[in-house]
Amino acid sequence: MERQGVDMPHVEFKDQEPQLLRENQKQQQGEETRDEEACQGPARSQVSSPSVATSSANRQLMMLEGKSGPYFSSLDSSIDMLKKRAQELIENINESRQKDHALMTNFRDSLKIKVSDLTEKLEERMYQIYNHHNKIIQEKLQEFTQKMAKISHLETELKQVCHTVETVYKDLCVQPEATTLEEEQIHKDGEC
Repeated sequence: MERQGVDMPHVEFKDQEPQLLRENQKQQQGEETRDEEACQGPARSQVSSPSVATSSANRQLMMLEGKSGPYFSSLDSSIDMLKKRAQELIENINESRQKDHALMTNFRDSLKIKVSDLTEKLEERMYQIYNHHNKIIQEKLQEFTQKMAKISHLETELKQVCHTVETVYKDLCVQPEATTLEEEQIHKDGEC
């Protein structure tokens, strides 16, 4: 994320100054004219002579020229103050944004560290559980192997017993037939 600041646009006030000056001059002339009219008596519209109007204008111009220096300097200083204040506000905004950016960076870094620590602890715990389960599984597999070996041994013994029983049974079955044959032979001999 990129930090964004506020840039102070370069504003030319020179175009606005003549307009402001004209408005202020008109206002000032209006005030001076009213003051002169109040002192001189008849209104301008009542003055019939053009020479009186010209001399009045010359007086006003001279008065305006005398007052223009301090007026313009105070206007310039107020404009400079406004520029300076705007620049200060923009600098304050930029400083605030830099502080916010630093705060978020610190927060992100501390969060990464905490998540990393938590992940390591979780992984460690998981391996401990795996080891515990591996031991249990190993024990069960060993018991299973032993029982399977015992079952295999018992199966072998059972096969031997079955074979022995089968042999005994065959022997028992064969002997009576031999006995019966002999008896029959004896029985036949006795009859003859």
